[in-house]
Amino acid sequence: MSATAEQPRTYEVRTYGCQMNVHDSERLSGLLEDAGYLPFDKDAEGEQAECADIVVFNTCAVRENADNRLYGNLGHLAPVKAKRPGMQIAVGGCMAQKDRDTVVKKAPWVDVVFGTHNIGSLPALLDRARVQQEAQVEILESLDVFPSTLPTKRESAYAAWVSVSVGCNNTCTFCIVPSLRGKEKDRRPGEILAEVEALVAEGVSEITLLGQNVNAYGVEFGDRQAFSKLLRACGDIEGLERVRFTSPHPAEFTDDVIEAMAQTPNVMPSLHMPLQSGSSKVLKDMRRSYRQERFLGIIERVRAALPDAAITTDIIVGFPGETEEDFQETLKVVREARFAGAFTFQYSKRPGTPAAELENQVPQAEVTDRYNRLVELVNEITWEENKRLVGRELELMVAEGEGRKDAETHRLSGRAPDNRLVHFEADFSAVDGEPRPGDMVTVEVTYAAPHHLVADGPVRALRRTRSGDAWERRTAAPAPSTGVGLGMPSVGVPAPLPDAPVCG
Repeated sequence: MSATAEQPRTYEVRTYGCQMNVHDSERLSGLLEDAGYLPFDKDAEGEQAECADIVVFNTCAVRENADNRLYGNLGHLAPVKAKRPGMQIAVGGCMAQKDRDTVVKKAPWVDVVFGTHNIGSLPALLDRARVQQEAQVEILESLDVFPSTLPTKRESAYAAWVSVSVGCNNTCTFCIVPSLRGKEKDRRPGEILAEVEALVAEGVSEITLLGQNVNAYGVEFGDRQAFSKLLRACGDIEGLERVRFTSPHPAEFTDDVIEAMAQTPNVMPSLHMPLQSGSSKVLKDMRRSYRQERFLGIIERVRAALPDAAITTDIIVGFPGETEEDFQETLKVVREARFAGAFTFQYSKRPGTPAAELENQVPQAEVTDRYNRLVELVNEITWEENKRLVGRELELMVAEGEGRKDAETHRLSGRAPDNRLVHFEADFSAVDGEPRPGDMVTVEVTYAAPHHLVADGPVRALRRTRSGDAWERRTAAPAPSTGVGLGMPSVGVPAPLPDAPVCG
């Protein structure tokens, strides 16, 4: 690497899409720092203030505007690179896996294109591009090394992603992810638990088990109850206070998982269960291997076992052939399920997916109208559900970077056990000291909005934790600014829910 002692080369990772990409970006940052690069300091002065020496785009291919967004951002960097000899641009992730050498044809100033299966090759590809003075495009068709073995620069001292699997064996007609991430590959339970134990030893107290179809875990080694066993095993790890997982698939969500959730105290009462459509006809066209009755049955059993569970979902509006009657079935499920939140999407035609070839594409005006009606109903229900919590005491894990208005409202933010976001008043008159990110506070909810809760008044209890200690150690000798710049809301603790369907 052609760095000097006076001016080491810097990097920045820009991330788009789901939690899988966010976690992959932590690995990309770890790889680059392991290779001697430093995180880009956005507060630097002079030439270094404009851009990092290495800019990596970790891309998403789920939505149609992902293409426009990527190539638009690459276009903005072209004149910057022209003025910066030695600057390099790399494109990875699902869009790179899909477009391959098309990336360098559309943006010839890109130096490296790498796919979802070989993120560990990035430092070597950057070196090769620099030496050979030509773009390097390397796309593998299957996983080379399981990514959890790679160096990782984690964004949070107190919460962490832990991959249980990569890839997906489903064939949903709207989804391009399986063709880009490949068939499901599972880690062995011992490897996963060893990683969790190591994270807890470092001070992490919340983990999110991550997979494209997380509750299918075990299919590769023939254990249909492997995921529920994994949840129970996490319950035996001392110091691990909160366990979450995303994203499951309704077709493979079994009662043993519900029982494990209910019987394992540190598995949190929150569940993201992608619906996609409430119409059994549309679900069949989507090649989703469940129907409305099964989905509502899952919701009913979860509520019976975990009465306080917050259930969230993904919904697509305007899938080809969707009629007004189909859409009404979706509204029916939303009313019956009473989701705590829903990520709603207008159907986006993706080249290479079976749905893109279907007839009866719904006119955009109808899609927009249905989408607006769905959002209105979802907001109405989530607000009603949140209002039920006013007056209740909740224990929150104090979060970092989750409240965009915290400074001006003089509040801090945290996550309740059910993953609801709560902004609470920074009044510590009734407790000894102030909380740090990762510490636990008990507050009383005083106000509800559709997407968050507010707790004004004195904090009622403060529990200092090993995670708070870990955050304090990390910030006592601050490293340069984080190198993972996200193309979505900032991440201080792993985002609890996908802002795009993970796959399920």
